[in-house]
Amino acid sequence: MDLSRWIDRHAVFTPDKPAIVSAAGTLSYADMAGRVAAVARLLKSAYGVDRGDRVAHLGYNSADMLVVLFACARLGAMFVPMNWRLAPPEHAFILSDAAVKVLVADTAFNETIAEVTAGRAGIRAIGLDGALGNADALDDLLATPDVRSGDDCNPHVDLSCPFLIVYTSGTTGQPKGAVLTQRALFWNAVQSTHMHDLTGRDRILTVLPMFHVGGLNIQTLPGLHAGATVLLHDRFDPGRTLAAIAADRPTLTVLVPATLEAVLRHPAFPDTDLSSLRLVTTGSSMVPQDLIDAYADRGVTMIQVYGSTETAPIAIYQQESGAPFKPGSTGRQGLHCDAMVVGSDGRPVPDGSDGEILVRGPQVMFEYWGNSAATTEALRDGWFHTGDIGYRDADGDYFIHDRKKNMIISGGENIYPAEVERVLRGCPGVADVAVVGRPDPKWGETPVAVILAEDGGEPDPDAVLGWLHGRIARFKHPREVMFVRELPRNAMGKVQHHRVRDMIDARDRSC
Repeated sequence: MDLSRWIDRHAVFTPDKPAIVSAAGTLSYADMAGRVAAVARLLKSAYGVDRGDRVAHLGYNSADMLVVLFACARLGAMFVPMNWRLAPPEHAFILSDAAVKVLVADTAFNETIAEVTAGRAGIRAIGLDGALGNADALDDLLATPDVRSGDDCNPHVDLSCPFLIVYTSGTTGQPKGAVLTQRALFWNAVQSTHMHDLTGRDRILTVLPMFHVGGLNIQTLPGLHAGATVLLHDRFDPGRTLAAIAADRPTLTVLVPATLEAVLRHPAFPDTDLSSLRLVTTGSSMVPQDLIDAYADRGVTMIQVYGSTETAPIAIYQQESGAPFKPGSTGRQGLHCDAMVVGSDGRPVPDGSDGEILVRGPQVMFEYWGNSAATTEALRDGWFHTGDIGYRDADGDYFIHDRKKNMIISGGENIYPAEVERVLRGCPGVADVAVVGRPDPKWGETPVAVILAEDGGEPDPDAVLGWLHGRIARFKHPREVMFVRELPRNAMGKVQHHRVRDMIDARDRSC
């Protein structure tokens, strides 16, 4: 068995039921099952995709993105969703690091594809929504006689196969590919079913990008496991989201705090009929209580989930039956997941005491792709060490104080300072730099670059920020540059980011 059997079985039970509804039209479960089989035949016969080969996707949310994902599951191949917000050098790194064999992409990224595949003869491309440079369009390829028949499976494929490689921003300046098996996604779907009381009667509105596990795995794939209907948007837009809630009557959706805020502030929010929503799930960063209250005032119940790319992500969560919730809590350990809080010595701490959150369960990642040192550091004695600090109370509710050390979460996107610092250190006139987050009412946090200039000078701030263009994704760019005479360091000479944040706070208070 593999994950594509979800679609096959629903195609038998409810063949005409809509599986995915998007701007491209409606794909029934029967239609989706046939398209998954056809794409699997194409990838195997024409592109030689074998068990363990990597197939990457660069594009917006689409039904065909999910079709390719399930086709990879059938072949035992590994699906690599790429963040379209990244810069070409970052895409090139992922393609190289994962040794991608086939890249399926939207035509909107034609120039990027040409740049990142130049000189990489081993990568073959397929255009999802049309011809892509020298690459053929998927529909044209599926119409060729030689791929209409043949084998759509590979031998020795089951739930133990590594399946999904999702790249996370790296604490050492380079991203790491978290590898999730098919079994991990199955158990994550089981956890989501318990969390949301998910059934085939649900209608799931997916507006978050599916290159993140939040958009892909909290409700979307679990919904297809349950036989629900997924209402799929290519990108998030608050006005379109509200219009879809009113017209398409979804029962579930996932929104991070930044998108919740955008929907709340949209002029149509007060008059939009939200009554179809039985739950809105949120997480990714600290959720302000006033945001929760604003939706409650409109009759919308909000539940929270805690996890990470490495946990697929559902690990700790709330259920509707637990409402009203304790302010600040992200819920309890999942039905098929263990969590605990440990001190610096690795031993469990008493309830109410702060420590690092550890997670264990079948949905936890298999490894970091090609990075044994990082894998060994993160996975110890069967536990995934999240690096997040929090506590558990006597009732078993978890409270998260800080996300991963030094990480910035801006608009639901994870920004690791080491990545930005690595690029900024190459900027002329920059001797050293620390990038930290500053609270922002709209985005949650925004990055600020605190720079030690060479020879005591002071480069042009616009030139410093301009240095980043084309080198890293735009959402990672600092919103401000601040120059200092020295950066606070510990005894080992490492910059102390918490003291840098204190410097910015002190400056802001004095202004």
